[in-house]
Amino acid sequence: MLNFAIQMARDAGRILVERQGRALQVSNKGDIDLVTEADLASEKLIIERVRSYYPRHAILAEESGASDGAIIAAGKSEWRWIIDPLDGTTNYAHGYPCYCVSIALERAGRIEIGVVYDPTRDEMFAAERGQGATLNDRRIRVSDVDELNSSMICTGFPYNVRERPHFARHFAAFTMRAQAVRRDGSAALDLACVACGRFDGFWEDGLNPGMWPRACC
Repeated sequence: MLNFAIQMARDAGRILVERQGRALQVSNKGDIDLVTEADLASEKLIIERVRSYYPRHAILAEESGASDGAIIAAGKSEWRWIIDPLDGTTNYAHGYPCYCVSIALERAGRIEIGVVYDPTRDEMFAAERGQGATLNDRRIRVSDVDELNSSMICTGFPYNVRERPHFARHFAAFTMRAQAVRRDGSAALDLACVACGRFDGFWEDGLNPGMWPRACC
């Protein structure tokens, strides 16, 4: 299934690259949360591929939402695909080359495999439970830096940032204490960079604090 997910991510990423630079139809899901036709085309490819090869599996897709995922599933299944067809949509819509396709598969509530594909650099991050993680088939590991003042860390801004003015206090505190702070606009790629040691840590205001340490490891 991991190779299946890898190929889907590559094919979906190819769609994103082919459509970037064209006149895109862009709509708003919120005040600053965008969706493009490329999101929808990438997601359509992944959903159709899953339905063809694993018709009984459930699907939870970023743009289609949980309700459509329930329709896609043919009855109840312990397997569920979790899809973000374009993480970094705002970057993509502005022509900034920092975005990716993110796909995971869970079984009975536990993530079993996950892939994050950066089509602009042709970088495929992949992981399977109990088998470690790779970048383009080479083993990766997290950074061994354990001091904040020697670390380069990354962050993301919440979509409701205009309603959370206090986040600037945390951003300023990390900026003053860390060696460097980056904000690239794609959380999935940020976490992949933590997994391979490029970044020494990641934080984002407003997220479940128990979620991200597990995702980073």
